[in-house]
Amino acid sequence: MSGLLAAKETGERKWMYPLIRKGVYYRWRSAISYVYLIFFFTGPFIRIGAQPLLLLNFIERRFVILGQVFWPQDIFLFMLASLVFLVCVVLFTMAFGRLFCGWICPQTIFMDMVFRKIEEWVEGDANKRRKLDAGPWTWEKIWKKSAKHKLFVIVSFLIANTFLAYIIGSENLLKIVNEPIALHWMGFASIWVFTLIFYLVYSQVRELVCTVICPYGRLQSVLTDKDTLMVAYNDVRGEPRGKLQKTPDLLNLKGDCVDCGLCVSVCPTGIDIRNGTQIECINCTACIDVCDDVMHKIGKPANLIGYYSENMIRTQKKPSFTLRMKGYAVVITVLISVLCYFIFSRSDMDMTVMRSAGTLYQEQPNGYISNIYSAEIINKTNEDRQITIQTTDATIKIKYIQTPGKIEKGGMVKALFFVMIPASHIKTAKTEISLKLFAGHRLKQTVSTTFVGPVND
Repeated sequence: MSGLLAAKETGERKWMYPLIRKGVYYRWRSAISYVYLIFFFTGPFIRIGAQPLLLLNFIERRFVILGQVFWPQDIFLFMLASLVFLVCVVLFTMAFGRLFCGWICPQTIFMDMVFRKIEEWVEGDANKRRKLDAGPWTWEKIWKKSAKHKLFVIVSFLIANTFLAYIIGSENLLKIVNEPIALHWMGFASIWVFTLIFYLVYSQVRELVCTVICPYGRLQSVLTDKDTLMVAYNDVRGEPRGKLQKTPDLLNLKGDCVDCGLCVSVCPTGIDIRNGTQIECINCTACIDVCDDVMHKIGKPANLIGYYSENMIRTQKKPSFTLRMKGYAVVITVLISVLCYFIFSRSDMDMTVMRSAGTLYQEQPNGYISNIYSAEIINKTNEDRQITIQTTDATIKIKYIQTPGKIEKGGMVKALFFVMIPASHIKTAKTEISLKLFAGHRLKQTVSTTFVGPVND
């Protein structure tokens, strides 16, 4: 039955009890998931040049990726990176279907490799869990359900803390943990809100995230074609299916599929892979492992269910890199090259200068005309800097109202100052001037702005 139609006749949800069978693919997925989990839980505490490995601080509008600090002024880089990611998703899906869902997606990793393992450890395998849920509320059922859900809450709490650390930083998370709740009640409340969300997702919503909520499955049906590699049943070899015959009937030859139904029993979304490609299939390879085990026991070749494209099954062709895939690969290469160029050529300090809105020029002593400017300076480096603003013309003076002074690593400062020009040097109502940003003795940036003054006849 399809994952989307996995409901009883009464309309009530049909609960999934997938069997866990440990084959070659399961062991590879487990190894990848362990690496992922270690990386996920340690990521907020890893530092590259005193900066976090990954930080997505939407509150302070500060983002750190691989130790590099990005600010709202770098929004074009995020837009370009998003475009690269989108094209990569398209190409990856065209080539390999929903391989991402089964092997790398956090939902699948936490659901299959953490929460289902806890469930099996506490309540037993799929058959025991089904009987336990269908049975009356005995003492055994009460303590098993209580123990399972307590462990679910604990794991959800750990995930919530780590998730929040990626948003506010590990330092702020440790403050919430170690300091009084009254000082960080917002952060404390956020932890429990995230804990509740993760608990409900992994204890109640479960596979519905993949089959109903996530739009990627629908996107797959648009992007895949007859050359896309995905988990598929080789019906040419397997049909007509039937029970294993001790004495072969030459007049009624059967395919290799013995119709054991194990491929359905292990599927976490409840589909029958033998019915063809379905959007609910997350390419988790559980059906490949269990089918290979059955084929081994009955002396048949493996990969009755395997990674196939439709053309591979029908024409026995090897996987091909189609013209459409080559086109997307070229686009990705160009986009990544452009993205890398902008990332590596961007300035490590950024200054934005604005003339105070709604103000005219001011007459100053000694024949000077002044305008008021504000500057916002961002330090994208991992070092504290002493900064100054200077002009390109020695006759132009700067008088600070608020000096920029020292700017901390990854920090931002504001400066407020007068720019004063001798009245005799002003020939037009608007004059273009250049301001230089220095960090110590090093010129970091030159910014042009407009100076408004009286016109001398």
